[in-house]
Amino acid sequence: TSMMYIGEVPWHKLGTKLDHPATAAEAIEAAGLGFTVEKVSLKTDPHERPVEGHFATVRTDTMDVLGVVGSRYLPIQNRDAFSTFDALVGEGEAIYHTAGVLGKGERIWLLAKLPDYIRVNGNDLVEKFLLLTNSHDGSSTVRVKLTPIRVVCENTLSLALSGAEQEVSIRHTAHAPDRMKKAHEILGLTNKLYAELDHIFNTMSKTKIDGRILDDYIRAVFPDPPTNDRPHRTVSMRDKVFELALSGKGADLARGSLWGAYNAVTEYVDHHRQATIDDSNRLRSIWYGSGDRLKKQAFRVALDMVKARN
Repeated sequence: TSMMYIGEVPWHKLGTKLDHPATAAEAIEAAGLGFTVEKVSLKTDPHERPVEGHFATVRTDTMDVLGVVGSRYLPIQNRDAFSTFDALVGEGEAIYHTAGVLGKGERIWLLAKLPDYIRVNGNDLVEKFLLLTNSHDGSSTVRVKLTPIRVVCENTLSLALSGAEQEVSIRHTAHAPDRMKKAHEILGLTNKLYAELDHIFNTMSKTKIDGRILDDYIRAVFPDPPTNDRPHRTVSMRDKVFELALSGKGADLARGSLWGAYNAVTEYVDHHRQATIDDSNRLRSIWYGSGDRLKKQAFRVALDMVKARN
């Protein structure tokens, strides 16, 4: 609905450009996130009788109803959620990169860029980001997670690291402000996790595969559907991913490797696959919907293949 960005104009040509905002307040203002949300009692229509234990979250500037929540739910305002990153930005550990609104304001996000890159095979760069999302419809907690993005094709690389805490979740309850204060401390995990990803991505790039193994990999990510459940769609997806592994964006940097196969899936999800009805739009799908789940499956399959080789 609205957003801010730094650097190059996004592919959709929307948003307000800023020159490296120094605080969350600046990013929020430019992204149209300055609104607040309050919780109000639900009442029946037309008799206006209270609905016990149920409340609506309402955007106070437009009076749009964003969701229905319970009595324990406490709205976390955009400024409070995003200010967690101010310490990181102030110390030069991150840059506010993108922020925006989905729908009427029921879900909002901020993407912060960390310094340096993961360098895969020397010259294939992966930028390091932290994604903070917040919902005002009761659908999720405040979440902060690692979000690597491959530069050459702008693919978002969803993770599934076994045994590692990759995400900070903060519930919308009375104790949420205390947890918000601790969130940036937990983000100290990022250096450790990105170092682990550096090793994994480079190992994947050194794991060579031929056409037969590529086909096996794609079939593991896109298994046969149940009987009579759109088998032609599965075949079409497999064919497209196989094509992208050979000639997609950045294929020349990773062709013939497991790293290239994994990125063929991420490119397909981010730039070619249509979001499902449950996702409602592509961005929602990529970050926390069926697209995110599909890319995590692609990562898990690739990691299993690396372990099997070693």
